[in-house]
Amino acid sequence: MNDTFTTPDWVKDAIFYQIFPDRFARSDRLPKPPHLESWDAPPTVHGFKGGDLLGIVERLDYLQDLGITAIYLNPIFQSTANHRYHTFDYWQVDPLLGGNEAFRELLDAAHARGIRIVLDGVFNHASRGFFQFNHILENGPASPYLDWFIVRGFPLHAYDERHPPNYAAWWNLHALPKFNHDNPEVREFLWQVGEHWTREGIDGWRLDVPGEITTPGFWEEFRRRVKAVNPEAYLVGEIWHDADEWLRGDRFDGVMNYQLTRACLGFFVGERVDHALVDGVGYAPVPVMDAAAFASEVESLLKRYPQEAVLAQLNLLDSHDTARFLTIARGDVTALKLAALFLMVYPGAPCIYYGDEIGMEGGRDPDSRRAFPWDKPESWNTDVLAWFKQCIALRKSYPALRRGAYRTLYAAGSVFVCARHDQRDLIVAAFNAGSQPARVAVDVSALPLSAEGAFCDVWRDGPPLPVGPQQRLHLDVPPRSARVLWADAALHG
Repeated sequence: MNDTFTTPDWVKDAIFYQIFPDRFARSDRLPKPPHLESWDAPPTVHGFKGGDLLGIVERLDYLQDLGITAIYLNPIFQSTANHRYHTFDYWQVDPLLGGNEAFRELLDAAHARGIRIVLDGVFNHASRGFFQFNHILENGPASPYLDWFIVRGFPLHAYDERHPPNYAAWWNLHALPKFNHDNPEVREFLWQVGEHWTREGIDGWRLDVPGEITTPGFWEEFRRRVKAVNPEAYLVGEIWHDADEWLRGDRFDGVMNYQLTRACLGFFVGERVDHALVDGVGYAPVPVMDAAAFASEVESLLKRYPQEAVLAQLNLLDSHDTARFLTIARGDVTALKLAALFLMVYPGAPCIYYGDEIGMEGGRDPDSRRAFPWDKPESWNTDVLAWFKQCIALRKSYPALRRGAYRTLYAAGSVFVCARHDQRDLIVAAFNAGSQPARVAVDVSALPLSAEGAFCDVWRDGPPLPVGPQQRLHLDVPPRSARVLWADAALHG
């Protein structure tokens, strides 16, 4: 392990918002081609809705009001797919999104508000339209780019799906030819892409399916190159399982914390989980968890990685690759609210998938990629939106929730209580995932509680809650709800 491993300082304070560009917002400033899908129609596998980067610029007020400080964008480079994981040109932002000029406007406008931008880097595979692959299609074995991909025969069955692809392809999909990373020209090309957009001012990369690239040293050199341009660039990998080998200081700063997603589903949703939506997903299976099992799981995630990586994990409830949390919970808003609060009190950077904050639903891909209903505010769950704002404001108000020590205080039945503290503040969050009210006695003897020894309810009026004999804090937690308490920490000076 790298003893000098450090992760970007800004990530530890960040509130991320993931945007699928084709579906978030559409600007009237960009002319649109015909044959776009209706904005409010159900999404399809191949259809485009025409969302663009200027649309995001025009919604930065909304994001800033929500409390967002960083945006993770699904791929934006030129591509023939609405998700843009089929990269056509790594040097050009897709013209449907507004091109390089729109991206520059977004980058400048976001930075002016203190909002960071992280791009999705798809470096395992390209598309059939990618120049070097297309060159092979046109010229066969005479192409000088033959070694950019792993070709097993001619003619290439790139479009004839009656035959499997006779070249290496991600998941054996014809449309996604896999790079030959053993070719030094390929590696250099991809490293230069990473450097170029970092020089352009992006704040980091989310790396798609990094485990598929097995050439030794590829990600180590990618890190070295990008960090040489900007030492504070955030590198976060799409790893669904244990990520120990990726978080030793030589590859990534953090990973998409799908193991935390799984735990939140198991505890806050529990028996209500719609298993038809999670079976076969990378974090499956999702077991029902009581508070003790949940505590064990979330603590193990904190112990698994170096502290620098723990504070740089991208903690999420759902994404473009999963059904939405609320839909998996069969519409149970209380589950979403409890899980959202937990993201805000747990170590690591919370990430909100666009629309979750207004109660958007969606099943498996492509349904999880619906368009944001800007023109139908009556469809928004304003109670959920107010809750997200409240929880984000809580995290931003107390540095202890972002960088402080973490401790589980109580975990039994349906009640889970944890604490975060630094030298100034002591925060206790109590969650009741059950259907009955709970009264618990929480041992706070290990906490750095000041001499006054009383807690105040952050969100409710009322007298301070004293700590009783044997350093027990007696808490009443209504069903399917949470309480957040504050006390002065006894570590001043």
